[in-house]
Amino acid sequence: MLSAVTTTTAPHIPPTLVSAARALRRGELTSRQLVSHAIASRRDELGAYRSVDDEHALAQAAAADAALAAGFDLGPLMGLPISVKDLFGVPGFRTYGGTPRALAASWEQAGPVVQALRSQLGVVVGKTHTVELAFGGIGTNPHYPTPKNPWDADAARVPGGSSAGAGVSLVEGSALLALGTDTAGSVRIPASFCGVVGLKTTVGRWSTRGIVPLSASLDTAGILARDVADVALAFEAIDGRVRAGDASCGARRGAIDLSRLPLSRLRLARCDQLFWSDCSPGVVETVDAALGVLVQHGADVARVELPEVEAAYQVFLAGGPVAIELERFLQSELPEALDTLDPNVRARLQGATTVPASEYLQRLERLAQLGASAAETIGPFDALVAPTVALTPPTFEEVADGEGYRRNNLLALRNTSSANYLGWCAITLPVGCDAAGMPVGLMLMGRGGTDAHLIEVARAVQAELGDAETLLGVAPRL
Repeated sequence: MLSAVTTTTAPHIPPTLVSAARALRRGELTSRQLVSHAIASRRDELGAYRSVDDEHALAQAAAADAALAAGFDLGPLMGLPISVKDLFGVPGFRTYGGTPRALAASWEQAGPVVQALRSQLGVVVGKTHTVELAFGGIGTNPHYPTPKNPWDADAARVPGGSSAGAGVSLVEGSALLALGTDTAGSVRIPASFCGVVGLKTTVGRWSTRGIVPLSASLDTAGILARDVADVALAFEAIDGRVRAGDASCGARRGAIDLSRLPLSRLRLARCDQLFWSDCSPGVVETVDAALGVLVQHGADVARVELPEVEAAYQVFLAGGPVAIELERFLQSELPEALDTLDPNVRARLQGATTVPASEYLQRLERLAQLGASAAETIGPFDALVAPTVALTPPTFEEVADGEGYRRNNLLALRNTSSANYLGWCAITLPVGCDAAGMPVGLMLMGRGGTDAHLIEVARAVQAELGDAETLLGVAPRL
């Protein structure tokens, strides 16, 4: 059992995005050394990646080194190794979207989010596995080997989905930043299961052009990293370029305040409806303990009533707009994929074609009404808090049959889906381990558009509780 991924590469390779970015600019290491270490850290038995191109990654690193040597700093992500979910178009990589066949070449074109990385000479080290067409929260895909959760060397456990390989790539050290997507929890579930930080942006804040769609109504691009400071750096580096459409990294309205937000000013809301019930042993206890520490150091946690959460979950259980929109996309853009669909995906699409247009529109209107009402309740607070995921990452065996998959998938998505269906942004950070010794995430949710402030809140929380290495207590059981 290994305690960490080791390397003989000198000099010392920083473990976080922020520290690596600083070391590059101080001349303490090169992008080539950083990327070479990332390649050496990749664990094939964990299976994070759908495709890699080491030669191309090293060529990107060489270009970043040459630009830095010439005095050009193109942005915070310059020269840093980044994994990208196989829904994003990345020039030089085929896009599969979790399907067994490569999609049309048009899906290889970079959209605004990937272009924001490329414009800074961020190094794409590979494309990570996804649930087929991103429609699932467990992380399995019958067309490819499911990535293994790095936190259990004895029992093969799922990594969380649909960004199944994203969290694994961070834990093994083959990337310092991972791009994912989140329609009902697909960034936050793998982040929570793998003990890293995951940010779901507000719908519409970042363009989803160049990303294979699941739901035009709810899809969001998101990021995963090893700590909140890394997420803050990446968010700032991407957000300005995607929203402003320029290459500047200067100050702009809504930018993150990097000074520490004092806990004595922090007002958190807790809703005991839905989020805290039927959780695996140790999940609620771990999150409660974390909140207790925050209260001891000055934070205020108030209980609120949010009937909108349960109402939104009922829309989710009915299929929401997602199944209908995915079915429409498949019929119009990928009809050939219908014959080979993952049975678990196919089961969730059942009935989508028979939903009347009026019912579809009513669901969208209902969610908009619920979101507006819930925003009034949480508006006075810095964040709404809850366990990110209710259950311990299940073993492959526990989700091998249709009923086991369905039961675990619904519970995995239950808490996270609320943020999507109510129009919020959300971030998860690790706060300890459950009774099975697996990571537990604390989810902070905020009104739509408050992404930057939510990251500030998460920074304050992590500063008080400690980083993942401290909180989880042990190294990944790679």
